[in-house]
Amino acid sequence: MPKNEEFDLIVVGGGSAGYAAARTFHEHGGRVAMVDGSSELGGLCILRGCMPSKTLIYSAEALHFARQGNVFGFEAGSPKADLAAMQERKKKVIAEFADYRRGQIEDGRFELFRERASFLDPQTLVLGDGPKLRGEKILLSTGSEVSVPPIPGLADAPYKTSDDVLELSEIPPECLVLGGGVVACELAQFLARVGSRVTILQRSPRLLKEFPEEASKAVERAMSEEGIEILTGVSLKSFETLAEDKIRVSYEREGKEQGRETGFLFLALGRVPATRGLVPDEIGLELLPSGHLRTNEFQQTSLPHVYAAGDCAGPHEIVHVAIRQGETAALHALGKKVEPMRYDHLLTVVFTDPQVARVGLSPDQLRERGIEFLSASYPFDDHGKSILMEAKHGYVAVHAEKKTGRVLGAECVGKDAGELIHSLSIAVSLEATVHSLIKADWYHPTLSEIWTYPLEDLAEEIPQSA
Repeated sequence: MPKNEEFDLIVVGGGSAGYAAARTFHEHGGRVAMVDGSSELGGLCILRGCMPSKTLIYSAEALHFARQGNVFGFEAGSPKADLAAMQERKKKVIAEFADYRRGQIEDGRFELFRERASFLDPQTLVLGDGPKLRGEKILLSTGSEVSVPPIPGLADAPYKTSDDVLELSEIPPECLVLGGGVVACELAQFLARVGSRVTILQRSPRLLKEFPEEASKAVERAMSEEGIEILTGVSLKSFETLAEDKIRVSYEREGKEQGRETGFLFLALGRVPATRGLVPDEIGLELLPSGHLRTNEFQQTSLPHVYAAGDCAGPHEIVHVAIRQGETAALHALGKKVEPMRYDHLLTVVFTDPQVARVGLSPDQLRERGIEFLSASYPFDDHGKSILMEAKHGYVAVHAEKKTGRVLGAECVGKDAGELIHSLSIAVSLEATVHSLIKADWYHPTLSEIWTYPLEDLAEEIPQSA
């Protein structure tokens, strides 16, 4: 290979955002290099995120459901988790996705370099200790890594991460979870359902602090009913590694110094952009206070020829967002006309039980923008299908523009919320009104039918435009 090989686009990172950008750019005739120094090709979602976690969570949900025989009128016995068998199933499920993505990356469309990259200058990347690549355009899609806050003793403690939890073949008797965000809640409930005694330590006053308070309360109630101990308002002070890999966690809560010992410490305090070693300050790439690369609506960084997409760019670490960012960056780099990235229609799902899903703008965002709106909600515990399913936790809510009835946002907390929210995602994206939505057929008895209650309430309150 020439010492300074040149490409139209160099993509650093072969996850969802990077692959989407490389594929899009290649389809329009550009010469693309992909640089990925990770141990496996495929990216976080396929290998250590969405697919493996949801596979295990679903297995635990099936186990939980099987234990409810006394509720539904049959003898269920006491089925136990076989974590090794769950892991075997998970590996089979994700292998097909991983093999397919690896095949796409290695099929010859891109020059693939299995090395880690760093900037030599704004247009030149050094691979490992030697080869140099020069790119007319460069896209950074390096993903994220587990955040380890600078709390005394934590960095040296034998903590576990989500990667470790997703590879467990034996059930830990007990588990102490640090954090109350999406990953913490999803995997804490998984661990509890397979047989671990779980305690959550959360700094904020509630779990899932980025979601509406009513959603947080619904999840907290359900998790508490399953035996998960939830301690909020916790200020972590220090960690001490004891004999036999036991860890003592010291913290303050309600003005009192307290402590816990655990043999399984699950660190789930979020993730940070993986940009270490890649972005020396001297080349002029700006970072946000969060550590994300600063980008505009076309994913350009502070250097116009350098783009960023996916977890390293934010602001939302979600696969479908990463794919769209990658495609947007590639088309803009090609000089094509492309719609800028907008997040007013953002769709988010949390795979706890009950699930939490929302789309569009929240009431807080609507108030910040000075948009007049009306909201209506309805609980699952007063809805026919959810009652017969014993799926009574949660609610649905719809937020509509006061003047027109246009649906601007919605929330669903309950059984299969991640599936139910898509009806309202279409409504938000197509700018449908509550009046048009109630004209649709909503079959009875279904879970989806629950949307008709808030929609009808809003349609009665908002005059229909001529």
